[in-house]
Amino acid sequence: MALEDKTLTCRDCGNSFTFTVGEQEFYQSRGLQNEPSRCPECRASRRQGRYRGGGGGYGQPRTMYSAVCANCNTECEVPFEPREDRPVYCSACYAEMKQNS
Repeated sequence: MALEDKTLTCRDCGNSFTFTVGEQEFYQSRGLQNEPSRCPECRASRRQGRYRGGGGGYGQPRTMYSAVCANCNTECEVPFEPREDRPVYCSACYAEMKQNS
């Protein structure tokens, strides 16, 4: 069965968008069975919200806390409240420690 471009309707904004043959092939190669329900713009907006502060639920900003890295002593921000009895590491030091373990 040959694939064809499909016109879908975004569930967030209601605009039509094209689910191209290339996108369909990508979905199939990843084993994804459901078609996208959001247009590319709404998907990007949703991803941005999730990674840049979608902490306590969609649309709610994540509270970030200032901390000092226990390894390199640089200031950093973490998504949890630091405690005195636990070391906090910046993302670079944490990645290095994780890689070495």
